[in-house]
Amino acid sequence: MFTGIIKHIGRIDSIEHYEGNISLWILADIMDEIQIDQSIAHNGICLTVDALNGKLYRVTSIAETIQKTSIADWEIGQSINLELCLKLGDRLDGHIVQGHIDTIGYCEEIIEKNGSYNVRFSYTPEFGALIIEKGSIAIDGISLTCHSLANHEFTVSIIPFTWAHTCAQYWLKGSKVNLEFDLLGKYLQRQWRLTTKGEEDIPNNS
Repeated sequence: MFTGIIKHIGRIDSIEHYEGNISLWILADIMDEIQIDQSIAHNGICLTVDALNGKLYRVTSIAETIQKTSIADWEIGQSINLELCLKLGDRLDGHIVQGHIDTIGYCEEIIEKNGSYNVRFSYTPEFGALIIEKGSIAIDGISLTCHSLANHEFTVSIIPFTWAHTCAQYWLKGSKVNLEFDLLGKYLQRQWRLTTKGEEDIPNNS
């Protein structure tokens, strides 16, 4: 479980492909906090640490994750948002984030406004019921608030601190981003479909 508050940025040191899986060796300055079997969010994707080597650790992504996220497009040297899992007793400064990506979104426009930024994204229409005005969303693992919803697009406003201390600063028009919609909205949508259509009609979107 995560909160979408990014405190660390890592860098991809190497990428390995085998049997349809992708393994990443990540360079990070938080190795004293990392151990085998630990869950860490990488641009919002929850991945498990499976090897350690000095200042590097390795995580592996399987077919389901590769299909639904931007991980297949990541490159050596790329910076990524890192978030360690939530501890009991920690402040929940963002919102509840699972690290289970629902779909890929696309950056459509970035507008600088006196140091802050308005960034507009598009997303797959089938997920429209999971996004609301002033609702929470995790974009590449960053907890943000949606506004200006229209035509399967939404905008988020990013303060200078968040822009400077996350990988949002590297977004460009056309960039792919990982989207995780609010957990509460998913349960409400499922309950509505259960009561109106029946279990067999519920698509497996997440």
